[in-house]
Amino acid sequence: MANEMINYDHLLKEYRSIWNNRILAANNNTSEETLTEAIKRELLDENSHPRIRKNKYEKYYSAVKRVMDTPISIETKVQLIKMHIEMMEEIS
Repeated sequence: MANEMINYDHLLKEYRSIWNNRILAANNNTSEETLTEAIKRELLDENSHPRIRKNKYEKYYSAVKRVMDTPISIETKVQLIKMHIEMMEEIS
């Protein structure tokens, strides 16, 4: 997402709204770092108990479906899905 002007504060706010205002600890990180870490944890299913975790492909599908089913702008949906794709490439 390099050559684009991205408002990570806005993306993080929208991401939180998709996940029912899930608390995402910033720990002195930027909005971009916080969002990237949240997406990584989501795809690795680190928020679930180890015995019920799904694989990253199932989590990717669920995440994209959840983003698409929300009433946020198309531009925000595209940016969030791009971030999910980038993270999938990174963790694969």
